[in-house]
Amino acid sequence: MPDLIELRSVSFSYESGRVLSDVSLSIKPKDYVVLLGANGSGKTTLLKVAIGLLRPTSGTALLFGRQASDPRARELVGYVPQRAVISSRLPATVLEVVLAGRAARRKFGGFSRAERELAVRALERVGMAEFANRRIGELSGGQQQRVLIARALASDPQLLILDAPTAGVDRDSQIRFAQVLRGLNRDGVAIVIVAHDLGAVGRDVRRVLALHQGHIDEISLEEAKERVGMFVEDHPGHEVAG
Repeated sequence: MPDLIELRSVSFSYESGRVLSDVSLSIKPKDYVVLLGANGSGKTTLLKVAIGLLRPTSGTALLFGRQASDPRARELVGYVPQRAVISSRLPATVLEVVLAGRAARRKFGGFSRAERELAVRALERVGMAEFANRRIGELSGGQQQRVLIARALASDPQLLILDAPTAGVDRDSQIRFAQVLRGLNRDGVAIVIVAHDLGAVGRDVRRVLALHQGHIDEISLEEAKERVGMFVEDHPGHEVAG
């Protein structure tokens, strides 16, 4: 099986300047990887290049052995972007939000019974099935985040990518979140998390990548803990989305 993600000498620039410089990396099947970096260091940009949402200025980005921009490759990825504030007045139920994760694979018509069952199973995997008929806006931040993971799982991905998933979430929710990801990884789902520190997932991750001044290095867990201060300080880079 090919690498899930392969970047070869990738660089990326916005009009304001270069964000990524000659980045090469690979993500293997069943990997559990944390990508560390300060605010504005280019972590979100790197993710978007890796899954074909942005085209690299130079270099090659492959996703499941195909060009990252190939829609057939992106169907195998579950992507949870940075958490947005969900209005308490949003009328959508939890189940409806998760079903939306199947929408990209459909051309028309309503959801089948099998798709609804798949959505319920995704909620079960993150411990949120009992909230299926609740409005998403009524849930806590940690609960909403688990629902968004279930939405990504509804497409039955081989790779789950999460951008700053625990930002603004309390410690208990972070621990529950880490337990969910641990189970998914044991089931064979490869996981890539963007973060400022290892947090509650530190005991589970297998690899740590550090992005600093446009360059990426693979570091040990011990080094990641020692360098955590560097990652949480604001970075004078060009990207503000972290």
